[in-house]
Amino acid sequence: MSHKKRREIPAYGQAIIETHFHLDYLKDAPAAQILEEARAIGVERFMTISVDPANMTAARDLAEQFDDVWFTAGVHPHEAGSFDNSTADWINQHASHPKLVAIGEIGLDYYYDHCDRTVQRQVFCRQLEMAIEHQLPVVIHTRDADEDSIAILREYAPRMPRKGVIHSFTSGMELAMEGVELGFCLGINGIVTFNKADNVREVVAATPLENLLLETDAPFLTPMPFRGIENAPKYLPFVAEKIAEVKQLTVEQVLQQTRLNAMREFFLHQM
Repeated sequence: MSHKKRREIPAYGQAIIETHFHLDYLKDAPAAQILEEARAIGVERFMTISVDPANMTAARDLAEQFDDVWFTAGVHPHEAGSFDNSTADWINQHASHPKLVAIGEIGLDYYYDHCDRTVQRQVFCRQLEMAIEHQLPVVIHTRDADEDSIAILREYAPRMPRKGVIHSFTSGMELAMEGVELGFCLGINGIVTFNKADNVREVVAATPLENLLLETDAPFLTPMPFRGIENAPKYLPFVAEKIAEVKQLTVEQVLQQTRLNAMREFFLHQM
């Protein structure tokens, strides 16, 4: 069987922040190796993202193990049915944890409908209230739920002292522009390199660079030319290259501004 020769992973000499991946889900190498390979190409900070009550503890433990890893706490719409008072208590108790940078991954997913939509909306709103209470940004997942996402964000965003990101953005232009207008960033990952992702590239072209963030969502959504293998933060330069191509900028400009964006959204106290 022949294999296409894959490119070497470029290092641009710019610091990069991985704003969304799931370190506890990666299986191809130990966590320490995954992080070290990413550091070698410039990744300086990593945000490992929670999706359910059990995963919150795993994410916290990894953030406490590695100096350059931070974590989020939140319940994904797929798991909204598992959100209860004990989950809320855990998030509230960890809201001041020095390595906690956001509430998330929260939101709505009407594509898979793993959870009743009314429950999804209730849990999404409850976690937005917690973000407001603790003055934390959020990491939002939304799929096939643009109308309800817009309505909820219009209601809550004005009360949010810090906004955050609509991650893995694949939604319509209306949600993109509404999100930017409300102060959110859009998270761009390997999907932007996919052949059929013209809609994502159109959103990238229309969105100010000051409102874009780099992410992988590893182990999912590995960018071209590495599709078919487990994703990892070391592939972030390929996302940056495609954004630079779409916006007719240099890769260095993209890396520099997206790092500043991530610092502003999630590490404001360290700027």
